[in-house]
Amino acid sequence: MQSDTFDEKCHVPMLRGDNYKDWKELILLQLGCMDFDYAIRKDEPSVPTDNSTPGAIGLYERWKRSNRLSMMYIKTRISASIRGSILDCANVRDLLKAIDDQFESSDKALASTLMTKLLSMKLTSVKGVREHIMRIRDLAAQLKALEQIDFSDAYLVHFILHSLPHQYNAFKISYNTHKDKWSINELLTMCVQEEGRLLLEKSESAHMATRGKKRGRTNLKKDKDKPPVQIEKVSKCFFCKKKGHMKKDCPKLKIHLDKKGLLKPKDTDKE
Repeated sequence: MQSDTFDEKCHVPMLRGDNYKDWKELILLQLGCMDFDYAIRKDEPSVPTDNSTPGAIGLYERWKRSNRLSMMYIKTRISASIRGSILDCANVRDLLKAIDDQFESSDKALASTLMTKLLSMKLTSVKGVREHIMRIRDLAAQLKALEQIDFSDAYLVHFILHSLPHQYNAFKISYNTHKDKWSINELLTMCVQEEGRLLLEKSESAHMATRGKKRGRTNLKKDKDKPPVQIEKVSKCFFCKKKGHMKKDCPKLKIHLDKKGLLKPKDTDKE
């Protein structure tokens, strides 16, 4: 495979302060595919003399060429702001070691950052439980690669369960009462199944609520279309308390006034 063709498929980013681990992996992969890593894999052979065999001379020339080209390529993938702080080296192994030493102190800071991210991870909704667990596993793997912290599967299982929202409470209780312990992969499978059940339950509840609202609106519309109920007003006498006539037309009132001598020929009582 030609080097320019592979370089398009495996682009090595510029070395910065926060991408050293990924950068080194890509550098070694690129040099190996370009067949420039011989000087990294093999010790420097003895400098040929007049008595050296053609085979020994060929091995030295191969190592020398690999060392020169790999160092040139590595330096082109280091940003100028960092390149000046790395010691000058005569061979590629020493150069890689100098870069390791330059970024070794940053591993502790990186581990602290990763630990902070891990401890703050919480799933805020029912959806996305697979991605949530995968991110936790990735952070744990990065911490292990830094040789800072090695989490056991049992700890990660409990940590993941603790990071799930309250909708998963029944699921957590089920695990705590279960006799067998789950691996990370088993927990991932069970959480995805529980996510599907919760989403289905949520969808059914929303559907029932929507149907109830529509039904109420339909009945309201029907009631609105109905003609208003006509209320018949019935007159009531405030003197005899009987219905069907007003006080001024009450016969008992007229008798009462006549006995008192208060009734006039054109007397009309007001309500």
